[in-house]
Amino acid sequence: MKKTYEHPVATNSRTEFVNIDHLVQKAINESGVKDGMCNVFVPHTTAAVTINENADPCVVSDFLMEMNKVIPFNDGYSHGEGNSAAHIKSSLVGCSISVIVESGRAKLGTWQSVFFCEFDGPRRRKVWIKVV
Repeated sequence: MKKTYEHPVATNSRTEFVNIDHLVQKAINESGVKDGMCNVFVPHTTAAVTINENADPCVVSDFLMEMNKVIPFNDGYSHGEGNSAAHIKSSLVGCSISVIVESGRAKLGTWQSVFFCEFDGPRRRKVWIKVV
């Protein structure tokens, strides 16, 4: 049976993207899988995971800026914790992604990276990675 790898992710802002390519590749390396699939899962209801551009940091800042405009932090939500916007953002982006593993490497496009998406930080989070 293949192991599920758990890695901590520390965030420093209320909303931010953290590049976790190194954690994905570490799990692939440790698994010994050369050709297969890698699933990245975020076990939090106010965080997410996505694949997006890694070359220009403005893509990430633009993404977060627009998400915060469309789903503002204070908008008369009923949820008592005050983080409804984070729950909504998490559901829209999603809690998991799959990446093809080929020749022992994550098969991503030239400009792509895997990002942990924080929507209710700063916090200490975790990501689970399964390679099969």
